[in-house]
Amino acid sequence: MTFSVLIVNGLVIISYLSGVMTTISKLTKTCVLRLTPDHLFFILPGKVTNGGVGMWCQLLQANFFQEYQMEGVTSEPTLSSVGRVVTHDVPVDVIPRRLWQEFQESGVPDFDVSVYLPPLKTMKSVVDRMKNLSNFLVMEANLNGDMNLKIQTDLVSVTTHFKDLGNPSRDPEVMAEVTVDIRKLLQFLMGQQVNPSKALCNIVHQNVVHLVLLHEDVSLQYFIPAVS
Repeated sequence: MTFSVLIVNGLVIISYLSGVMTTISKLTKTCVLRLTPDHLFFILPGKVTNGGVGMWCQLLQANFFQEYQMEGVTSEPTLSSVGRVVTHDVPVDVIPRRLWQEFQESGVPDFDVSVYLPPLKTMKSVVDRMKNLSNFLVMEANLNGDMNLKIQTDLVSVTTHFKDLGNPSRDPEVMAEVTVDIRKLLQFLMGQQVNPSKALCNIVHQNVVHLVLLHEDVSLQYFIPAVS
């Protein structure tokens, strides 16, 4: 397989890509890069059901590269058939073709609640203070645009309320909540360099938080599993 790109107006594009990479680097030190004719994907295939976080970042290649050339599997020798590592600033391990199906986009469950997030800097400041009081945080929200961040210990109970956040069109008004590792949530908030046009929080009650950053060029999904 061969792959090459050409960047024009390099400073602007490289600066933006650097912001995306910085965001990803705050979430994981290694990830899978998947290339298709139309998109680039950066994947952290965490097993949320086993307590791991997961990430899926999608970039539309046409918005970044003047030329984008990619040739698929051929009969010619490839890196997956010889024992070596290609190095270009960072070492790269080629994933054998037989394992490619393991790096598909995670199935999105039916969420109990979807709500737009408050300004991420504000949310980060709140969570950063709360982490000094507890290792775990309860996120709860309803379809009236309300979200609460709560911690509760034997010594203290603290709740921060956000109102009128707005919701994607859905049905009832019941609160859904999930308890998560506060460090994993703060890791997501502190690494944000994408400046999204929309930030969305989806909750499966007592199961998982699905955080989504949306921009015209980039979408980033982050899954945080519930803790018992």
